Amino acid sequence: MAEIKRMFINGEWVEAEGGERIEVMNPSTGEQVGAVSFGDGRDAVKAIAAANEAFAGWSRLTARERSKYLYNLYELVRKHRDELAGIISAEMGKPLREAKGEVLGAADNFMWYAEEAKRVYGETIPSSVPNKRIMVMKQPVGVVAAITPWNFPVNMVARKIAPALAAGCTVVLKPAESTPLSAVRLFELIEQAGFPKGVVNLVIGNPELIGQEFTASKKVRKITFTGSTRVGKLLMEGAAQTVKKVSLELGGHAPFIIFEDADLDAAVQGLFESKFRTSGQMCICTNRLYVHESVLDTFTDKLVERMRRTKVGDGREKDTEIGPLVNEQGLNKVLDHIQDAREKGAHIAYGGQRLTEGEYAKGFYCEPTVLTNVTKEMKIYSEETFGPVVPIIPFTEEEVVVQQANDSDYGLAAYVYTQNNSRCFRMAEALEYGIVGVNDGAPTQTQAPFGGYKESGIGREGGYYALEEFLETKFVSFGL
Repeated sequence: MAEIKRMFINGEWVEAEGGERIEVMNPSTGEQVGAVSFGDGRDAVKAIAAANEAFAGWSRLTARERSKYLYNLYELVRKHRDELAGIISAEMGKPLREAKGEVLGAADNFMWYAEEAKRVYGETIPSSVPNKRIMVMKQPVGVVAAITPWNFPVNMVARKIAPALAAGCTVVLKPAESTPLSAVRLFELIEQAGFPKGVVNLVIGNPELIGQEFTASKKVRKITFTGSTRVGKLLMEGAAQTVKKVSLELGGHAPFIIFEDADLDAAVQGLFESKFRTSGQMCICTNRLYVHESVLDTFTDKLVERMRRTKVGDGREKDTEIGPLVNEQGLNKVLDHIQDAREKGAHIAYGGQRLTEGEYAKGFYCEPTVLTNVTKEMKIYSEETFGPVVPIIPFTEEEVVVQQANDSDYGLAAYVYTQNNSRCFRMAEALEYGIVGVNDGAPTQTQAPFGGYKESGIGREGGYYALEEFLETKFVSFGL
């Protein structure tokens, strides 16, 4: 029997209070790849208490001292890149090449915030009266509850805990229950890096019960969450009861706009990066592809040709470009969107089927799919698919496509391909999205702000913007 991985609370590896366990399955093969202790609200209470106890000591350390721990962790994550990537691929199906890139991104976050910890600056402000002096200082928020998704099970953890720790906060992390093994391994490295007990805690288990403790506890002063808009709203509502700070990175429905003057080969490559990484299971994935009518046929042919050369398979195979969906529920949603579009008049230019033969028999695979004749009545036009399906919508006028692109409750990421410099700036300014990739299908970097408009969330991750999310601003007035 496989070793049962445990939770990490107050510097110790512990079983869940209720004694429950959960198996972790490989979506490529249906095989069990591990098992973890599965907790509930009682475990969350213990972890919160440990983080609260550790906060005073951790927050009083100098920035340079906190920085050293983060540097240690950076080195360890880089050293164990291949191992972590293998765990990611095994538990959620991501191709190894992408998984290795994810781990390097996580390491980069730990390095960046090791540096940024030393740059939490205050200021002095000229007083309006002669016998007073004004000072503004920044202090850590307190205990942070972090909730991360399964699609980037290492990098999303790093993006949340690195700035929180740099700011002087302590953390309780709840990773996605379908991908806990990579979080456990990362916490083994956290322990190895020497962080004081209680500073970083790991709770795996029932999301509803743990989430209730996060929102109800007065010891938790900040919740940072990446996931669905529905759950984000529930957390926001719960956090309001104790007026906690929240950072929410929620759903998306990204438009990708290709103008008549675009470099079509570059656009195909950019679309592939945007749409098919992580099998289309990213919040910044393209969901609506708008193509100018004058290049519609040419671009569609180029895209279909790229799909024909795409290898779908087990993420652990080196030539795999697209892996499986994370589970049967995710696969069924993708197939439902395809079927709904077909019934309402869409044409399948490529793909459209579940893969079930041979190596695909026990996994949750869907062919990369290209749909044409897509209309607003179809689910795929307005709902986030979270899978490898591209719906193509023709357009002719810039003003109209901007209106169509902005006609969404979401506002996370958008993409534009054009070689007209003036249009580049017009589109960047007109699109109501927190991230805009202009001739760039992968617009994310550690030092840049990541977050959305509208129902795509609140707050930003990345760069100094993320650090600000974990700091309070205090005004001090000195009478002379």
